[in-house]
Amino acid sequence: MRNLKSFMKKTLFVGLLFGGIMNVYAIPQGDNQNMNKKVTQTAGRTVLGQFAPEFAHYNDDVLFGENWNNQDLTLKTRSLITVVALVSSGITDSSLKYHLENAKKNGVTRKEIAAAITHISFYAGWPKAWAAFNLAKEVWTEEKEKTDSELPPELAEYQQGMFFPVGKYNEAYAKYFTKKSYLAPLSTEQVGIFNVTFEPSCRNNWHIHHATKGGGQILIGVAGVGLYKEEGKPIVKILPGDVINIPANVKHWHGAAPDGYFSHLAVEVSGENTSNEWLDAVSDEEYEKELATLNK
Repeated sequence: MRNLKSFMKKTLFVGLLFGGIMNVYAIPQGDNQNMNKKVTQTAGRTVLGQFAPEFAHYNDDVLFGENWNNQDLTLKTRSLITVVALVSSGITDSSLKYHLENAKKNGVTRKEIAAAITHISFYAGWPKAWAAFNLAKEVWTEEKEKTDSELPPELAEYQQGMFFPVGKYNEAYAKYFTKKSYLAPLSTEQVGIFNVTFEPSCRNNWHIHHATKGGGQILIGVAGVGLYKEEGKPIVKILPGDVINIPANVKHWHGAAPDGYFSHLAVEVSGENTSNEWLDAVSDEEYEKELATLNK
């Protein structure tokens, strides 16, 4: 009996990964989905019915027939959990793409999947997250952010080439930026994660993230070409996928190169007695001087 239970657990897990070639029917939409709608599955028998009839039974009748129809979780939640499990396991092939499509059908939005994969990346690793984002971009291609209509045309076009939302004009911190920046909160619980977008040549003032212990900030380039300058060190470019670790109590600034928009994720690092100190603006002369050293 123990062997049978163990076998069933293993087969159910494999069946979950096998879902890339599955067809799930009658999937309701969104959080308020009709829990009486039934998920049915025949792909196990269609593909493996003769070769592995027992596996096909577990896949169609147990994994999808019973588990996916269990009403303790909504299909939206169940889809999101499945995506998390696959990404964490390093499964970034057609199986993951199928379940991303399934998640979208079940009401998971572009903003939600972006936040979920970002959160996963801290636990599963950056390469897995990047692979998942590449597939997710293929699934959520036509979904535009509601704020797109409020953005300048060139910025709205830039938004469509980036998975994360641009967000809204960063009016609250406008006095600390030259030109315009935009802010999109991705996670405000556990770890604060924000997507910050700079228009060409925009940069923030010199500033310091103070902390008596821990603290600081992490920047992750996601689109365009950016710049990071730490006092006393050469300026560096930030490209998509680049990670900048900013220690606490270090004077620095960051922003966009002059020829295009730039976006980075800003990750708050927890610490004790943390605060931000905003200092002088980076003048055009200083900005151009740093660019000249970068291009040598």
